[in-house]
Amino acid sequence: MRVGEQSTDPIDQILGELPVPAPPTPEDVRLAVRAVVVHAAEEWPAGPLCRDDGATYPCRLHRWGRRVLERHGLNGRQVDALVRHGNPFVHVPFPFPVTGPARTGHPPPAAAPRWPRAS
Repeated sequence: MRVGEQSTDPIDQILGELPVPAPPTPEDVRLAVRAVVVHAAEEWPAGPLCRDDGATYPCRLHRWGRRVLERHGLNGRQVDALVRHGNPFVHVPFPFPVTGPARTGHPPPAAAPRWPRAS
């Protein structure tokens, strides 16, 4: 099953999807990072299963975490990188800089010289 597909798991069909907060708070983002990392895929002979609860991958919590992080501004590649990183406590900036670091309009500070100059 792909991340965007509807689950065929009976539990998922009964309970439905977890609601995504709009807009996500910093706590929502922290929980979403944990959800995608802890509920990552693990390969089994029958196909990928959730590493935490053994449900068909992606499980409800993984899907919820991915949707929260995407609403926060991360793209699919960035979420996949978080999962590969494997740290459920990694910090995702809030607000997330979609186009890179925040620009202040000032040039970056000049680097200090490595060696003192002779006077």
